[in-house]
Parts: sequence; structure tokens; C-alpha cells
Amino acid sequence: MAEPSPETLETFENPFPERNYLIETVAPEFTSLCPKTGHPDFGTLTITYIADKLCYELKSLKLYLQEFRNHGAFYEKVTNTILDDLVAVTSPRWMKIEAAFTPRGGIRTTVIVEHGKKPE
Repeated sequence: MAEPSPETLETFENPFPERNYLIETVAPEFTSLCPKTGHPDFGTLTITYIADKLCYELKSLKLYLQEFRNHGAFYEKVTNTILDDLVAVTSPRWMKIEAAFTPRGGIRTTVIVEHGKKPE
């Protein structure tokens, strides 16, 4: 299975780089593959960040996230990889990703990762 590629992600200039403001993106239909079973894992990703000079472009984010549909990785790896890739292309002041996966076997898992310190 091919690794999702951060080169898919595109950016644009932050229109208000002098201001701290939150940008929140919700992807309610995120899918990846369980590396043990090969079955799909479904979840909702909530990406919240304070941009510095760059913001990510939404269509490219959608295409990037779709690359995980055929990628086998545990929840923790998927969530941290997405954070690392988004941070690498946007260099935000602060970013948080919350990945709330659909319950499987009666157990629900949410992985929350952050980059940087959220400005007051």
C-alpha cells in the first residue's frame, strides 16, 4: 500500500497573518484501513489551527485524506502522520487534530495530537 503523499497538499497565503484566528475543518467521512484486519476504519477528523503565513487549500486536503482509504495504519499513526504533513506544508503557529473513530467491538477511540502552544 502506497504512503499518502504530503505533496498532494496545496497552500495559499494567510489573508490576515498579523492576527491569531482559529480555522476549523471537519472531515466527517474519513476512512483508513486497519493494518491487522484490512477492514476499513471510519472516523471524523477535526483539524483546528492558527495559521502563520500559509493556510491549506481544502480540495487538496480532501484529496490527501482520500489517500488514506487504501493505507493500512493504526489510528495513532494515521493521526500523527496527518499532523506532521500539515505542519510541514503550512508551518502553523498552532495546530490540533482530533480523530474520533467509529466504535468497533463496542470500543470507541479518539486520538488528539497537537503542534506548538496555542496562543492566548
